[in-house]
Amino acid sequence: MTDDQRTSKTGKRATINDVARVAQVSKKTVSRVINQSPFVREETRERVVAVIAELDFTPDAQARGLAFRRSFLVGLIYDQPSPNYVVNMQQGVLDGLKGSGLELVVHPCLRKSETLLQDIRTFVERQKLFGVILPPSISEDEGVIQLLRDLDTPYVRIASVALDDARSMVVTNDSVGAAEAARHLAALGHTRVAFISGPPWFRSSAVRGDGFRAGLAESGLTLDEAYVAVGGYTFESGAECAANLLALDPPPTAIFTGNDEMALGVFKAARDLGLDIPRDLSVVGFDDLPMASRVWPNLTSVRLPIRDMGRMAAEKILAPMRGMDPAKLDQPEVRPSLVVRESAIALPSTRA
Repeated sequence: MTDDQRTSKTGKRATINDVARVAQVSKKTVSRVINQSPFVREETRERVVAVIAELDFTPDAQARGLAFRRSFLVGLIYDQPSPNYVVNMQQGVLDGLKGSGLELVVHPCLRKSETLLQDIRTFVERQKLFGVILPPSISEDEGVIQLLRDLDTPYVRIASVALDDARSMVVTNDSVGAAEAARHLAALGHTRVAFISGPPWFRSSAVRGDGFRAGLAESGLTLDEAYVAVGGYTFESGAECAANLLALDPPPTAIFTGNDEMALGVFKAARDLGLDIPRDLSVVGFDDLPMASRVWPNLTSVRLPIRDMGRMAAEKILAPMRGMDPAKLDQPEVRPSLVVRESAIALPSTRA
């Protein structure tokens, strides 16, 4: 870099024009990098990010809003039946946005709605969003992703597996936690185990089911499909599925559910039948929401750091504004882990 290019080192504040000149790109390209647009080649993005850091360029908030015709709002768009999940996710996003000058707006939607894409388009355009965070299952909808690309709106997807490049993803590795749940139940001596999955349009339903099957297989066990029920990630669906499973002959001795809401539904169904948890039935949930340690017996659950996931997504949205490449943020990998409590115990024949 020549001396005449080091504008920010002369005492003057670097401008977007300086960044564009030094990086040898257009102002629009710099704008797209700052706003985390996916329509910039990786080589170009890295060069612009390096120049932003070299010139110590900080976009002026007011000018940025005018230039990009964007507000200072980050949208959280979700189709999530668990209110506890949504609250934890919002708290995490707010953690990540703290001190940035950006605020959070939320937009619940129905993924199966015929007007889904139009509703999201209206929300994004009306609010002139700075960026969008998408938790499951809306993060798995490629139609929504294409719409955001068409609108040149930065986004970050949260999902159980990688669906996009690193700058646009927070991957939660759900199968790891589900496999740990299976190993735990197998170690307790359970061989007749059941699984209540989430809705089929949630990728996490399949991923958690696959992980649970793989964990059982490590112990030489197979998940009998007669002991698999499809729930809706809601308390009511967990209770209904559990009632059906417990009516089987013979009934399962343990049930693993795709989330904690359904696990509490299992508690209700068991007690309606006069069964004691964990003496008559062991239960393991997924997510480890605050409710898991507030029920009795305390629920053994796979901990998914939902609040941290929201924070990480917000940090990726903010990264270009801070002169950083979101794909290279020093963020820990999301690794679910089992939290053992009182709701799952060994079968009588295996107890010491």
